[in-house]
Amino acid sequence: MRLTYTSDVWWKNAVVYCLDVETFKDGNGDGVGDFRGLTQQIDYLAGLGVTCLWLMPFFPTPNRDDGYDITDFYSIDPRLGTLGDFVEFMRTAHDRGMRVIADLVVNHTSDQHPWFKESRKSKNSPLRDWYVWSDKPEPDDPSKVVFPDKEDSLWEWDNRSKQYYLHSFYKHQPDLNVANPEVRDEITRILGFWMELGLSGFRVDAVPFLIENVDPKLPDPHEFLQDMRAFMTRRKGGSILLGEVNVPYEDLVQYFGDGLGDQVTMCFDFISMQKAWLSLARQNAGPLADALRERPKPPKDGQWAMFLRNHDELTLDKLTDEERQEVFDAFGPEKDMQIFGRGLRRRLPTMLGGDLRRVKMAYSLLFSLPGTPVIFYGEEIGMGENLDEEGRLAVRVPMQWTRDGGFSPAEPVREVPEGSFAPDRVNVADQKRDTASLLRWFQLLIERYRECPELAWGTYTVLDAGHHAVFAHRCDADGATVVVAHNLCDTAVDAELELAGLEGQQLTDLLVDGTLDVSADAKVKLPLEPHGCRWLRASPPEIAPEDAGVMSQ
Repeated sequence: MRLTYTSDVWWKNAVVYCLDVETFKDGNGDGVGDFRGLTQQIDYLAGLGVTCLWLMPFFPTPNRDDGYDITDFYSIDPRLGTLGDFVEFMRTAHDRGMRVIADLVVNHTSDQHPWFKESRKSKNSPLRDWYVWSDKPEPDDPSKVVFPDKEDSLWEWDNRSKQYYLHSFYKHQPDLNVANPEVRDEITRILGFWMELGLSGFRVDAVPFLIENVDPKLPDPHEFLQDMRAFMTRRKGGSILLGEVNVPYEDLVQYFGDGLGDQVTMCFDFISMQKAWLSLARQNAGPLADALRERPKPPKDGQWAMFLRNHDELTLDKLTDEERQEVFDAFGPEKDMQIFGRGLRRRLPTMLGGDLRRVKMAYSLLFSLPGTPVIFYGEEIGMGENLDEEGRLAVRVPMQWTRDGGFSPAEPVREVPEGSFAPDRVNVADQKRDTASLLRWFQLLIERYRECPELAWGTYTVLDAGHHAVFAHRCDADGATVVVAHNLCDTAVDAELELAGLEGQQLTDLLVDGTLDVSADAKVKLPLEPHGCRWLRASPPEIAPEDAGVMSQ
């Protein structure tokens, strides 16, 4: 595996960093984050080791859904800057070697979008079929209502044009109708516009809703995803679609394009994420191990996107009611910490009680899981949430740069957390000076992850560690092997691993100094501290560990 090859398929072992321009850094002193502020922090992100920035929506919006209700797909929200500011940001990010992707939110628009305003004028409007209208709406399935705290139906009566329109999410977000060829053409224009300004791809919001909630029903909804991918490949060969597809594994593989890999390039692994939290709650590796054993293999150049926390609620919808309650009891026992009856609105450090050992172990687990890690801004310093904010906004708090906040000299767009997770306790400036900080741990994990392409590219095997609390796996690629083990419990344990094919080899620890020998019968005893983690590279005794990796062959 040559470095040039892995660079061509850059998403396979990227480090993706999701941020909201509005809450990252204020560059003009008005209390709202903007592209000028973000641009001034590019070197911080480059120093962290980020290789790809994922921007949450930055388009003009009435802001009733934190920017996901869009009124113009071809411009910048004036609060965040101008197209000129965006281009300067893109140039600077590219100069530092970072790619940029953005949210593609085209399953719906704001009800204030000019398209919808024209569509609702009358049944004879030229844009009428750009949305999904019905004289008699389909019966509602309560389980399909995405936001049950705000909506009780997927249909809304429009008194002006005397029909119902479909809204999979909020009533102020009418669904676009991709069954209409004109809508599909417009979406490709949106893709092409932002790619011309430098984007390397898009995170596609709510992919199943995009292709399934249309009228008339498409004979093959996935043809649209194929067309999008083909268009992007023609325009820019290294571009990607990162899909939000929260469905069971057996239904998800078709979004990759079955075996062809001609649709979504990467899919978030919601199943493993939820099972990881169940394993953390139980201090038992079983649920996560089972999920990864059952997970289908993506197409050759496809990839799984791995995460423990993102910008939305921490959804637990694929767990049973009993399993979900276990996670609630462990990490969000108060009703105010829960949302929609299916998830949590907390950040990881607060869920783990601020215990730095557990937090470091959890992120070590994330970066070592087979796939591409995706992190949410502020995770690298252990930011907390603000439960006084409504709904999912609890985790979308201003970035904490200094002890006094450092986000803006004005009143910030949202309040920062108080108490032990306030800026005077958790901030970038202090952690830069602390070699034992979470920020420095992130930098080490990212450095080692990038040095170990086996973790993302290799064939992984979940190992029996001889102890219920230890999650262990090995990743093999081109004759090189990395072995990883994590202790999910609060007592020291000795894992016992059987490593076929590594008889007589040496395991060199990549996170701390130390080596272990694999016995002639392929076994090794691996001591693990409470919530400890070990990353180990296998090499024959006569070969230095740094020469045993796939990039050195």
